[in-house]
Amino acid sequence: MRLLLDTHVVLWQLSGTRALSPSARKAIAEADDVLLSAVSYAEMGIKASVGKLTVPDDLQSRIENIGVRTLALSPAHGLAVARLPVHHRDPFDRLIIAQATVEALTCVTADARFSAYGITVLQA
Repeated sequence: MRLLLDTHVVLWQLSGTRALSPSARKAIAEADDVLLSAVSYAEMGIKASVGKLTVPDDLQSRIENIGVRTLALSPAHGLAVARLPVHHRDPFDRLIIAQATVEALTCVTADARFSAYGITVLQA
């Protein structure tokens, strides 16, 4: 199984502020590939710049140390956003959903709106 983690899932893993569901923890431990979108790094950077999030200087290495690889944003991912229905307008989520669609990935998220897009979702 190939997993794409929503931004908050990685933040929860690193901070321990909220435990993942047993099924999410098991899936992550057994996955062939665990990915975090480059879009999530942009989201964290923007939120840090406006004071909504504190990002440690070593964030990328901490994420890589827990076995998570970065999924780059490709032109196909960006263009796939145009084909998504507008169930909500969060640009970061829509890009992550487009990546999951193009790459046939399972998204690990606590955001119930992801399911409306017809992608495979694993509840965080």
